[in-house]
Amino acid sequence: MLNIQKKRTDSGVVVLDIAGTLGLGRECQQVEWQLEDLLRDKETKVVFDFTGLEKIDSTGVGIVVMCHGKLKKAGGELRLAGVKGMVDTVLKMTSVDKIIPFYPTAAAAAEGM
Repeated sequence: MLNIQKKRTDSGVVVLDIAGTLGLGRECQQVEWQLEDLLRDKETKVVFDFTGLEKIDSTGVGIVVMCHGKLKKAGGELRLAGVKGMVDTVLKMTSVDKIIPFYPTAAAAAEGM
């Protein structure tokens, strides 16, 4: 089960709170659709807040990397916040931390974007 909440910071950065399990199936598509909506609205500064994310699989990793690529192509940026536990292990094993910056909190991630 995946739960996505969209928030906006005062500086105009969009924070997507992504909680639950990000893996194979409809859940991943939800993240992709949310990002496409943001890009359509010319929103290119995005933080994925993974504080509530408990599990991620290879499909989830692929979606995160794809979202990063789409935002970069649009002249924007993706940052990850609150990465911990198994999610942190998987993202570091797959070297996602080398291409997308990790921050302790969504507020820290949104700073200076």
